[in-house]
Amino acid sequence: MNLKHLIFRKSINHISKLSPKPASTISAAISTSLHPISGVQSSAYIKNPKPISPFIRCIHLTRETKLSYASVEANVVSSDSEDEDDGTTKEFLSRFVWIMRGKLSEVYTDCDKETINGMLLVIVEKVVEEMEKGGIQRMVGLKVAMPSQDFSEDLWKTVWEASNMVLEDMEKARKKERMKQFLQAEEVKEMCRFAGEVGIRGDLLRELRFKWAKEKMEENDFYESLQRFRSGKQEKGGNVLKEQAVAAEDTPAVASLPKRKGKIKYKIYGLDLSDPKWAEVADKIHEKEEMLWPLEPKPISGKCKLVMDKILSLKKEDDPSQLLAEWIQLLQPTRVDWITLLDKLEQQNPGIHLKVMELVLGEESFQTNVRDYTKLIDAYAKEDRVEDVERILRKMVENGIMPDSLTITVLVHMYSKVGNVARANDAFESLRNYGFQPDTKIYNSMMMAYINAGEPRQGEQLLREMETRDIKPSEEIYMALLRSYSRRGDAVGAGRIANSMQFAGFQHNLEYFALLVEAYGQAGDYDQARSNFDNMIKLGHKPDDKCTANMIAAYEKKNLLDKALNLLMELEKDGFEPGIETYTVLVDWLGRLQLVDETEKLLDKIAELGEVPPLKVHVSLCDMYSRARSEKKALQAVGVLEARKDELGPNEFERIITALCAGGFVQDAQRILQLMEAKGFAASEQVKFSLSASQVFSQKRPKT
Repeated sequence: MNLKHLIFRKSINHISKLSPKPASTISAAISTSLHPISGVQSSAYIKNPKPISPFIRCIHLTRETKLSYASVEANVVSSDSEDEDDGTTKEFLSRFVWIMRGKLSEVYTDCDKETINGMLLVIVEKVVEEMEKGGIQRMVGLKVAMPSQDFSEDLWKTVWEASNMVLEDMEKARKKERMKQFLQAEEVKEMCRFAGEVGIRGDLLRELRFKWAKEKMEENDFYESLQRFRSGKQEKGGNVLKEQAVAAEDTPAVASLPKRKGKIKYKIYGLDLSDPKWAEVADKIHEKEEMLWPLEPKPISGKCKLVMDKILSLKKEDDPSQLLAEWIQLLQPTRVDWITLLDKLEQQNPGIHLKVMELVLGEESFQTNVRDYTKLIDAYAKEDRVEDVERILRKMVENGIMPDSLTITVLVHMYSKVGNVARANDAFESLRNYGFQPDTKIYNSMMMAYINAGEPRQGEQLLREMETRDIKPSEEIYMALLRSYSRRGDAVGAGRIANSMQFAGFQHNLEYFALLVEAYGQAGDYDQARSNFDNMIKLGHKPDDKCTANMIAAYEKKNLLDKALNLLMELEKDGFEPGIETYTVLVDWLGRLQLVDETEKLLDKIAELGEVPPLKVHVSLCDMYSRARSEKKALQAVGVLEARKDELGPNEFERIITALCAGGFVQDAQRILQLMEAKGFAASEQVKFSLSASQVFSQKRPKT
């Protein structure tokens, strides 16, 4: 740090303006004590207080005013003629004396106040002497203190450090005062008002205000340095002209800016926008903006407006091609005009919007791109119009525009929704060929397509692929797979999904346990079914009617009627009341055992519930009454089943036919077989053999 920078250039030259009287007084006071003080190890001290009294009073005044001179004795400086440079010099000496007094007091703890003041007087005189000769600025600018003939090396080093400390403090004070001025600048205030209007408050606003003031101060310093540079150039040029006595003495000196080294760099939010690549980015953005946000649409009036109104009022079955051709001839539309027309159609006449949009895609002035086709395909896909989507796809390829990943994603969702697993899988593989990594929505669509098509294993493969890619499947997908395995009676697959759900951290709910009970029950593993049933109760879930029916059905497969009845009694103690599902399973079980009276009592229970017996109950009754050779009740049951033939599946048809053959109702069995074949179901060889055998060995129907 150089003293010249803080005392403002000319201040050192003006140090000579100090009154000679104090200088002579100082010289007389220190003449006998200079050498003892210069040697720090000397034990002799200054003891002549009279010559130094003016300076001592100055030091006391400095302490009382906290390092700022308000007035000085007449022997030092006259307060009436004080200018800017003298004030700076006073402040420097005041701060210097304050610091040196503390350092001397720390070293010479046994010395009294008068002795310390004498030391200070000698030191200050030397500092003033160096300032008059210009040596102090050279001394302060050095990194290491230079030794002096008058002071010891340690004392001179202390003077050097104190001078630097004073200069740093003065520089900070000067910057602080300047910052106060720029904080009140109009531009800074205006920016702060704007920041307050947009919602910036508190510490952030204060930080921004100081930042803007600092930038304003730096800008002001820059222009001041340019002005000083220009003035120096002009002064130098004038001196050269005078020395050379050139005729062109009146020619002004040419001022120029200093040459900048390197390229201009400027940053915004940490981005170095001086890089040439940002210019290319700006050009590309401008091009895209022209495409996406082109000029305003052309004004429409007169006949063109009438044609446009007719287009907007078209009905869904009308052909808009002729009106569009006339509108094109009148307006000569650009892309923005077409988009405006399509937006109005979508708002005012959505029924004709897609038809017009399909015609517009073929117009050259529309500048059709792949995204326009994708938008139309997506609109058709949401309405499940598969044929229209495939037609647009063919048209798209014929025009030389290939589907991209977004278009294929729409196809995957559409084919999965309508259940076309083969086409959905083709579209899914096309996405992979494009290098596109499917997201959660695409995986969910494909898995639901496989589940609805009865292929849960394919869906599970996609589930494992998601887990490999660290994509967490949703609970709905897990439950859909578990539901599919349970309905198919695949206990192994259901167990795998249950374990995956457990590792994924999903909570086990009532449906989870009910599906596991159903899966193990249909697989014939009643122990695992009962284990899951008990775990459900332990976790606080009360079994519902369907879950209890599945548990009873598991016992039915092994014909464990006693365990089933014990379970029902235990549940009834806890407040469980059997519903239609449980009664349906019991009716089927007791009907197979030919317990007619007990079965009819259960029918009365169902009637008390006030619900319509399900189809399975009528199938069970037909089977029971046919095998019991109760012709009247069997035919009544057959009549009910014939009325609900559309609800019957192949398994129900075969059970009815087999029961009728076993009871000797061959003609009725033949009639049911014809209904089965009329619905497109093929009878198994066992059923055909039973029916043929019954026809051969048919006997007269038993009469009740």
